[in-house]
Amino acid sequence: MVFGILTAVAAAPAIVGTTEAIRQGQRENKREEHRGRKNNLTVTLLRRSPYRVQFDGALIVLKDNKLWIDVRQNDRRNEQYHPFTGYYLPWPHGNTANEWKQLGYAHGEGLVTTINDENFLNWAYVDRETHEVRYGVRAEAERHKVGPWSCTKIERRLSFEGWEGFMAVQEEEGEGMWALYFDCNDDGLRRDGQPGRLGKPILELEVWRRELRRERFDAVSERMERLQLREEQEGKSEGVAAAARKASGFDERLEVQRGIEKEGSATDFETKMQRQREMGRSIFTK
Repeated sequence: MVFGILTAVAAAPAIVGTTEAIRQGQRENKREEHRGRKNNLTVTLLRRSPYRVQFDGALIVLKDNKLWIDVRQNDRRNEQYHPFTGYYLPWPHGNTANEWKQLGYAHGEGLVTTINDENFLNWAYVDRETHEVRYGVRAEAERHKVGPWSCTKIERRLSFEGWEGFMAVQEEEGEGMWALYFDCNDDGLRRDGQPGRLGKPILELEVWRRELRRERFDAVSERMERLQLREEQEGKSEGVAAAARKASGFDERLEVQRGIEKEGSATDFETKMQRQREMGRSIFTK
């Protein structure tokens, strides 16, 4: 009887640690869950300008494998383009994530967008030479800068390579569509062949992620998924707690603790991302 009590007391720190590890994983998942949600992109001008009324809140759309800011006035005669509708997704080829970490980037992944109403996916990327923000299949994107894409911590504005250097370029005078660029060298796009050197109008932007309207179907599906994951997580907790009670030495309890930390990282967010990877695999491997 005494031995049983001593065993339970010895296992208690591991059980407490196990529970805390799960809770920590759940909190981290909650903070990062937004990264897997589809969102549109809108813009605001960074500085005061006569163009402010046209630009503030303007939608980013897809056209001819490039991202554009649509500042046309609401007119039914205007041609409609597919809005950027995307989310973050780890680049699935090579060892890109580790390479970005070695370069000192704290966060960042690839970025995908639907390109039509059938939800076909393409990768967003920055052209290495022109610095245009473009979209395409993997074979097109991988020759250029595919990330890291991320967002600011508080307001969750879009960022690339850890900062916000987005520019709008009016490529044709009088056009209501401005091309989206990223000023990779922070020089106002003034290198040879770039718009700043050619004297084209350029405006500095902030790019905002605007989450899609949530319909009832989405809410119910997500709630059912959350309940299912909770049941799975509770089952894992009970199994590890039992293992902790059986562990007799410090080393064994430590091993149990490591095991639950690893299990606790299997979160809602990761599950969703895996499903998204599977859904888009045919597009990514072209």
